[in-house]
Amino acid sequence: MVEPPCDSGIQGIFARPYIDLEPYLDLAPLDEIHEEICLGLTQVPIDYTGGSHRTMGIMPPSRLGEAFADYGEVIRGLGDEEFATFQRLSDDPSSIDRSARAALEFGEEREIPLSRRQMLWLKFRHGVYFPWKVYVELIPNRYWSDKSRSEGKDFTRLARSFFPRTIAYVKRLPFSSIGRCNIMGLEANDHGTVHHDGEGRAPGEGRAPEGRAPDSEPDHFITLCPAGNKRLFLWDERARRKTAVAGRAYWFNDHDYHGVEADPYFRYSLRIDGTFTPEFIEALRRDHARAAGAAPLAPAAPTGRAPQGAGEASA
Repeated sequence: MVEPPCDSGIQGIFARPYIDLEPYLDLAPLDEIHEEICLGLTQVPIDYTGGSHRTMGIMPPSRLGEAFADYGEVIRGLGDEEFATFQRLSDDPSSIDRSARAALEFGEEREIPLSRRQMLWLKFRHGVYFPWKVYVELIPNRYWSDKSRSEGKDFTRLARSFFPRTIAYVKRLPFSSIGRCNIMGLEANDHGTVHHDGEGRAPGEGRAPEGRAPDSEPDHFITLCPAGNKRLFLWDERARRKTAVAGRAYWFNDHDYHGVEADPYFRYSLRIDGTFTPEFIEALRRDHARAAGAAPLAPAAPTGRAPQGAGEASA
């Protein structure tokens, strides 16, 4: 499927809102992977993510209210006694200096991560809205800026124990290296707050990913939705308009605003970040950039499957 060209507000990829990757990947194993993931999620610790998009400054002005209670705002407003409770719930209370609390930052992309107990207390006591209440890192990554780097990273022991078929499939994807792999799920009736990825960069600023030219494509990643029931959309803030992202495998420009529609059932996706193989990115550029009117590139090798061993550097 070829999406219509972007005309406003969405940077997209190769002048397309997003790239449908179904024609390029073997999706036959996704039914089996879906069964494994659904069973595996009953066996592993489940974390939360999101919950501070407004504080992080990565939401569009027209949709700021969708974040409800934001934990960055809540933590800043805690009284001394409540902050002491918040400190006790940390995995490492000694890392929190109450006398310097005004200078401390907590949570995603911050100096001090939130513990599971802190997140639950923020939700139960202060009504903080965590959009993604199922978050499992198969390849952990501390900072967003490192998500494409594979050095020193590996699939966790738990991932290898409970998601072996998923890992085997990820290793066959057309990446030359993988720096991040996680499962992200939303509970029934929850919505994914509209935001762009990469703190401090609004759509249109366009900083090039490390190792790629300024006029190159955005960060490389593949999102897989084995059940095909997660309704991601891109948000055009200028036109106040949604573009639905269809399919079970896709790549979009994560510097564009995006969110997830609410539905009355649990849904999830698997996201893999890294660097695409040269053959794969050239095939995508050839097919989509040419369709958008750009000069065609030289023919690329077939890319239905990655070359044998792709992804091994990170696994």
